[in-house]
Amino acid sequence: MTEVIVRYPPSPTGPLHVGTVRVMLYNYVFAKQHNGKIVMRLEDTDRERSTKESEENILSGLKNMGITWDGEVHYQSKRIPIYRKYLEQLLNEEKAYYCFCTKEELETERLRLEGVKLPPRYSGKCAKISKEEQEMRVKKGEKGVIRFRTPESEPIIFEDHIRGKVEINAKEIDDFVIAKNLDEPLYNFCVVVDDHEMNISHVIRGEDHISNTPKQILIYEAFSWKIPEFAHLPLILNEDKSKLSKRKNKVSVDDYLAEGYLKEALLNFLALLGWNTSDENEIFSLEDLIREFSLERVHKGGAVFDLAKLLHVNGVWIRKKTPEEFKNLAEQFLQDPIFVEGRKKYGEKFYETALELVHERTKKLNELPDFLRFFFVDDLKYSKELFFHEKMKVDENVAKTALEEGKKILEGISESDWNEENIKEELLVALSETSPSPIHGWKNGQLLWPLRVALSGEAFSPGTFELLAVFGKERSLGRIEYGTLVLNG
Repeated sequence: MTEVIVRYPPSPTGPLHVGTVRVMLYNYVFAKQHNGKIVMRLEDTDRERSTKESEENILSGLKNMGITWDGEVHYQSKRIPIYRKYLEQLLNEEKAYYCFCTKEELETERLRLEGVKLPPRYSGKCAKISKEEQEMRVKKGEKGVIRFRTPESEPIIFEDHIRGKVEINAKEIDDFVIAKNLDEPLYNFCVVVDDHEMNISHVIRGEDHISNTPKQILIYEAFSWKIPEFAHLPLILNEDKSKLSKRKNKVSVDDYLAEGYLKEALLNFLALLGWNTSDENEIFSLEDLIREFSLERVHKGGAVFDLAKLLHVNGVWIRKKTPEEFKNLAEQFLQDPIFVEGRKKYGEKFYETALELVHERTKKLNELPDFLRFFFVDDLKYSKELFFHEKMKVDENVAKTALEEGKKILEGISESDWNEENIKEELLVALSETSPSPIHGWKNGQLLWPLRVALSGEAFSPGTFELLAVFGKERSLGRIEYGTLVLNG
């Protein structure tokens, strides 16, 4: 294989898109597998839509995700003289020409073809104007676009790493526009010139570019340049199989990170969109992907952006974090005064223990305020119906008895013996068949469910023993007393 050189060609016309990251991730991994190089090229010739803000968002966002490149950033807007040189070459060799047709003329021709049920294509009217006349009309100030003179040729055939042999009938391609003028080249022309000058060996991009590929191949051939290898990735789809769009899904990387998805999880998930793994494992770090990824296992069909799967992958990556890493990640999501002041009031150890108790069940970091609020707020608001649990056989009478007896048992445990192990032993002993306690023979849940509800005021929370231990004796008994008031209210 020749030296592998790939490129990232984002357009700085909006925030970093998840689809852009997926394409760049595949390029990154492929280049790293082959000890290749990566060129960063900002396609910023759309002067109206390109912004500095978008440029900075894309470049910093990629670096934050761990997707890097070699050398400087190239800007198409700074390469206009290069494009001009090659446009002039095509014009001089009569492989391109000026087209002076007006918008009205082109629209009339389009409607005529539509009327006889033919696909729209340029008639070639201006192709017959001599080179000398073209130059004279341009010198006089007449405006005209530059069209590529599409040669009559055999079918255009190229091998795609994902789709295999792709064949396009050259007769379907008209004399397409490659520049508005010498100083405003268009995409299909710029990308060929850039890929040639930057020695790009592999073009790995979305399948929406397949229609551009034959036009680009024709331009390569017009200059007798080496054509790179192509790999066209499947599109990312909404759940209804339409193309991923911000109308139906978040598409900005920043939006997902702000919602509490980890960058490792997002990369992992995006890698799976269109790539079949060699086994059932679905959790991959960037280093794992460099070892495991293969273009040959990228499938042709579109890949659905499955939020449930992303949530699952994110939860796995959150659980991989150490307590200290999890604490650092949680910081930005716990800036509410409830947590800031509560952290000071109850101490760092309490704060860290509360985080540890919810670590395993956290799937998104923005869930943390809801998961942790009851740890720091003693004025809980919940209805007595929360105590009732048909499956655990907890009705109002059972709940009242559970709180009453549970409180008596807990009052008997000294402050010095107040720990999870002792609490668990004392409560479970009271449930044993030989216990003199009124709750002997009860199922564990009949005692523990009402106690847990009183402690948390939530339907879902860490376990009863863990909560009793972290709250301490005084706060635990206070919450159980309040639970009794709720039941009697």
